[in-house]
Amino acid sequence: MKSNIAGLGKKERAQLSIVLKAKSSVITPGAAAQALKIEQNKAAQLLARWNKKGWLSRVKRGVYIPVPLQSQTSEVMADEPWVLAKALFSPCYVGGWSAAEHWDLTEQIFSSTMVFTTKKVDERELDLNGAKFTVKTIKQERLFGTKTEWLQNQKVEVSDPTRTIVDAFNDPATVGGIRMAIDMLERYMRSSHKNIDLLFDYSLKMKNTAIFKRLGFVFSQNWPSETRSIEKFRRAIKSGYSQLDPAVPGKSLVTLWGLFVPQGFKKSVGAK
Repeated sequence: MKSNIAGLGKKERAQLSIVLKAKSSVITPGAAAQALKIEQNKAAQLLARWNKKGWLSRVKRGVYIPVPLQSQTSEVMADEPWVLAKALFSPCYVGGWSAAEHWDLTEQIFSSTMVFTTKKVDERELDLNGAKFTVKTIKQERLFGTKTEWLQNQKVEVSDPTRTIVDAFNDPATVGGIRMAIDMLERYMRSSHKNIDLLFDYSLKMKNTAIFKRLGFVFSQNWPSETRSIEKFRRAIKSGYSQLDPAVPGKSLVTLWGLFVPQGFKKSVGAK
């Protein structure tokens, strides 16, 4: 295969080496300018030139990743999508099914990285050089309940186990549906992550009463002995009706929780 990578002069090689040493994973004009101590517009021109010569791969405007020395082409895939997500969507955190995998709350493998960001994005599904992302925009006040992970010498935020469960019951689609959310909750309840008081506090901060309806319904079926928690969930709900899973509208109304549930979930908890 013929190489698409062109040569660099002595000065450019030195500059590229400095940039890669400072930011070895995801490179932006701002990061390059800081590393080289030059103006950002000049750094942007350098990155664009290195991209044209095949030493960097552009994944999005103003965002590049280095091309491995052994590569025969500049078309490479980002090897750490979490780090790329930070560069693209910050302020953000990795959550949903990706956080569930990280905390061993699911055995399912998903092909894309689930990202929660306060930025407005044009596309919810992105494929950038083979790194796939599913993006959900959230309000600034919902940017809480995360843990810091170090990847490639960079800090990346991921939802902690409890926040991961709360997100799953706030929007089941972020984990692949309500059945997946329930499976995750079952693992959570058996794990050292279990903290129902924190689960309640996080749910309260989300300001979405549907979370309490869904949690209360599932707890009353699967953990009826958790009477204190079930009562706390019940007192937190408001009037009106919600869907157990908005993606799969149910017709059976569980009056105790003001919740419509799909076929297969109807049990002796006030459904009619």
